[in-house]
Amino acid sequence: MNAPVLLPSPSFPVPSADTDPETPYEQYVYAYPHQKAYRLLEDGPLLSDLWSRERLDALSLYAHIPFCEMRCGFCNLFTRTGAPEEVTGAFLATLERQARVTREALEAKGEPIRFTLAAFGGGTPTYLTAEELTRLCDISENIMGADLKAASWSVETSPATATADRIAVLAERGATRVSIGVQSFLDEEARAAVRPQKRAEVEASLARLKEAGFPILNIDLIYGIDGQTERTFRVSLDAALAWEPEEIYLYPLYVRPLTGLSTRHAKTLQDWNDQRLRLYRYGRDHLLSAGYEQTSMRVFRRTGTAAVEDTDGSSISEYNQQAGMVGLGVGARSFTIDLHYTTDYAVAVPEVRRIIDDYVATPTERFRRAQWAFRMDDAERRRMYVLQHLLESTGLRADAYRQRFTTRFEDDFGPQLDFLLKRNWLREGGGTLGLTPDGMAWADAIGPMFFSDRVRADMTAYQDR
Repeated sequence: MNAPVLLPSPSFPVPSADTDPETPYEQYVYAYPHQKAYRLLEDGPLLSDLWSRERLDALSLYAHIPFCEMRCGFCNLFTRTGAPEEVTGAFLATLERQARVTREALEAKGEPIRFTLAAFGGGTPTYLTAEELTRLCDISENIMGADLKAASWSVETSPATATADRIAVLAERGATRVSIGVQSFLDEEARAAVRPQKRAEVEASLARLKEAGFPILNIDLIYGIDGQTERTFRVSLDAALAWEPEEIYLYPLYVRPLTGLSTRHAKTLQDWNDQRLRLYRYGRDHLLSAGYEQTSMRVFRRTGTAAVEDTDGSSISEYNQQAGMVGLGVGARSFTIDLHYTTDYAVAVPEVRRIIDDYVATPTERFRRAQWAFRMDDAERRRMYVLQHLLESTGLRADAYRQRFTTRFEDDFGPQLDFLLKRNWLREGGGTLGLTPDGMAWADAIGPMFFSDRVRADMTAYQDR
C-alpha cells in the first residue's frame, strides 16, 4: 500500500461548532474546480498526448452551444442572445473543425473509441434551427463517432425554442433526456426574474415534448424570486407535476455580478436566505409527498425512474465524472485525469461576443492543444471525488474512498467531518457518509468547505468580465 498523501489544510474556513456559515448559498458546485480557476497556458499540451493516458471505451461527449433567445436576469452562463444565422453557421463550421482535430487526437492512441454519454448544453442548444441541430448531430456521430441512439443523451431546451421541428430532430436522433427551463409557471414571477415568457407558451412546449415521448422529461424551477411565497411556488410545483415529468430540478435563485438582476435584487441577505430555505423545504416536502425521491439538493426523480447515465445499463458513470469528458464548442470543458481544459470564459455581453468571434477565428492547428486549463493532482482529485459523492443522496462510501486513494477520508478531511457531524448535517451508517435532510439544505455551503486553497485563491483572483 502506498504511503498516505498529505493534503493541504482546508481552504474554506471551517466554522466552529458554535457558529453557522454566513449563508447556505455560497455557490452551486456543479463541477470542480470552477471555470474561474482555469488559466491560459502559454504552450498547452497536445490533446493527443493528454488522451493517450485515458480510457477511450467510456467517454462522454459535451457540445456547448453558447446561444439563447433571451438572457434571464439570473443567468451567468456563457451565452449570447439573438445571434443571427451567419454567426450560428460560422460557429458550427468551427465546431466541426475542432471535432475533426479532437477525433484525430483520440485516434492517435490506436484503441477503439466509444461514447457512452452525450449532452448538448449551453446556452440553449435548441436556439439552433432544426437544420442546424441536424448538422450538430451529424458532427457528433459522423466525425466524433458518438452513436447518439446507443448513448444516454441529454439536451437542454426552453419554452420559446421547443418547436415541433426541433423536437422532431431530437426524437428521431434518439435523445434520452430533454430538460426544459421553465423556472416559474406564473407570468409575474417570470417577469421578476427577467424572463419574459407566458404560461401558455410554456404549456404548449411541454405538450409537444410529452407527445414526442422522450424517456426522461425534466422541468427546471427556481425559488427565491422577489415576491415568491409558498402559495405561488406551489402553483408552479403543481403545474410541473401535472405533466408527470420523470425529473424536476429545484434551483435556488443566485444573483451574480454582471447579470440582469445584479443591480435590482432588493432583499437583504438574511431575508433572502430565509425565503430560499423556506421555499426549498416546502418544495422538497411537496415533491416527496408526490412520489418523487431526492437524489441531491436540486434533483428530484420520480420513483422508479433511472438516471440518464444509467438508462443503458452502464456502470461507468463514476469514471465519466472523474475523467473522460470530451468537450466541443466555445465554453465546453474537457476532463482528463491530469488536466481539465476549456476555452476563455466571460459573462458580460461584449466579452462573450468577443470570445465567440475569437473562437470562430481560431486556426485549426490551435485546437490541437489545450488552451485554458487547470492541472489536477492527487489532492484535487480527492476533493473532486468527495464533492461528487458526498453531495448526492447515495453518499460517500468510506471503503471506496480508501480503496481509490489509499488513505482514509477522516484523515484527509478531519476538520470538515467533525464540523458536519457536530452540526448534524452528516450521518454515518453502514460505512457510508451521507447528508442529513438539514445537511442537504445547506449543500451549497458544504461543498465549498472542500475547495483547496489553490482553487479558492484562483477564483478570488479572477476578474469578473
